[in-house]
Amino acid sequence: MAKAAGIREVAEAAGVSIGTVSNVVNRPELVSAQMLARVQATMAQLGFVRNDLARQMKMGGGTTLGAIVLNIGNPFFADLAHALELAAEERGYISVLASSNQSPERENRYIDLFEGQRVEGMIVAPIAGITERIHRLHRSGMPFVLFGYPSDEVSDFCTVEMDGDVGAYRGIEHLIACGRRDLAFVGGPRRQVRDRWQGALRAAAENGVRLRTLETTDQTMQEGARLGDHIASLPPEERPDGIFAANDLLAMGIMQSLLLARDISIPGDIALMGYDDVSYAPHLSVALTTMRQDVDQMARAAVDLLLTEREEGVQHEHRRVVLTPDLVLRDSTGPLA
Repeated sequence: MAKAAGIREVAEAAGVSIGTVSNVVNRPELVSAQMLARVQATMAQLGFVRNDLARQMKMGGGTTLGAIVLNIGNPFFADLAHALELAAEERGYISVLASSNQSPERENRYIDLFEGQRVEGMIVAPIAGITERIHRLHRSGMPFVLFGYPSDEVSDFCTVEMDGDVGAYRGIEHLIACGRRDLAFVGGPRRQVRDRWQGALRAAAENGVRLRTLETTDQTMQEGARLGDHIASLPPEERPDGIFAANDLLAMGIMQSLLLARDISIPGDIALMGYDDVSYAPHLSVALTTMRQDVDQMARAAVDLLLTEREEGVQHEHRRVVLTPDLVLRDSTGPLA
């Protein structure tokens, strides 16, 4: 397949400067009618197609929003990215997505890229807190909305978060209602699941049940399988009878490992639940009980906050939007006791 012609190729074929072609594309009123017709004819001959997204970003056209999520490989963040795209589109904007892959260096590179392309604002799920780079850019007038950041730690940013403390509390209460008394919380790194971990601890303490913590280095199926193998290797009397996983990917990995162990059944021996309600959750070998986070609601709230800050400028009062996850009951936790 031939490479699409760009501005340089059009300029060479038409015998004009790159600046002239750029004016034809972006500021045709600056070009004579004769020159305009000449360049446009060359564009048609070469099959030149203007890249509107690149143009809007370069020109600061007022319609582009930047978004950085933690890991686009996680179905939850993929769903969130799609929801952000739709929410921005409803307001007449384009969202440009980046994935930090939990790398501070990647996060900074994308922030620099979005600043250089003059986006109208940024929606960011910070990896390890609000960096000085973000603070400085925000003070200079760039609107920001933070996803999943503890809003009690910041007052000068708008935030959108799901109440992980309440979500985990309800999850642990559900496991207890199913008759489970020896529970495990699986998740990490700790800073990323702190609210869920605290909610789980609180529910266990108030109900007088044991809760062990098994920390992971990431929230992937591989890490879930590693912890699942560990649990399966324990003597039956030392295994938890209920597991709360900090996200659905961890729960899937745990389920895979436990079901490979011949002497463990779900939910008979171990009740298992996750968090997020990704699209795969109902279709596993044992349909997964989980806490649902409404990505559409999160995306609309974030886009609305960002555009409101953009419109109000220095008069803007930063807001905290806290949404509550919903318990979705399926087979992996079994019936209530």
